[in-house]
Amino acid sequence: MQNANALAAALAAGTIRIIDLTNPLSSETPTLRLPEPFANLIDFRLEEVSRFDERGPFWMHHNIHTGEHIGTHLDAPVHWITGKDGHDVASIPPSRLVGPAAVLDVTAQVAENPDYLVTVDDIRAWEAQHGALPENGWLLLRTGWDRFAQDREAFLNIDGTGSHTPGMTAETARWLAEETAISGVGVETVGIDAGRGAELDPPFAAHHHLLGNDKYGITSLQNLRALPATGAVIVVAPLPIVGGGGSPARVYALVDA
Repeated sequence: MQNANALAAALAAGTIRIIDLTNPLSSETPTLRLPEPFANLIDFRLEEVSRFDERGPFWMHHNIHTGEHIGTHLDAPVHWITGKDGHDVASIPPSRLVGPAAVLDVTAQVAENPDYLVTVDDIRAWEAQHGALPENGWLLLRTGWDRFAQDREAFLNIDGTGSHTPGMTAETARWLAEETAISGVGVETVGIDAGRGAELDPPFAAHHHLLGNDKYGITSLQNLRALPATGAVIVVAPLPIVGGGGSPARVYALVDA
């Protein structure tokens, strides 16, 4: 318990800060929109059951209506056909949901090209400066896209040719899935694939490779600009939905003050 007590003491003393990486969840939270003929998830909404009235004089109750992949959320392997025999949300080992964060900053590239795809060379250049991607860690792609998190149109950035948001190349997805020991990848966009991910080979390569190799995704992250390139610890806390392919999640980072 010595290390756990030291962590608690550091939190109490303020020498370790907690940074919330979660996009607040409401009926206004931007969500994925698939084109016809594909079915879409419902948006998040609260249904009032009681509010300090005759239905419940001392309490407020709501029913929650939401899709799995809404707002800041976790993608489990069973979400994708390549991972259909893998973990659901409830069976992901908790040890895989806590680990060191490696923050790759590609904001400059994305400012010039919203369709920018992170390459293996981008990651290799990061490793040359900061060391290898950490085992059981999370690669967090800082693109600056969180500035659109409360603006549905800008967040999805859809025009006549589709959605234009950054992501990673198919080769990057395969390399991360097969040649690294990370737990997963986190992004600031609505999904772990780029807006034009259907044009990759295979389509939606991040989902295909990562989830098919027992690696996970987290989306719609905020405040990655507050994290160092290395040294933070990420905590991913989804609802343990039995049979779930995804879940809204609260995501934190622990950083030195």
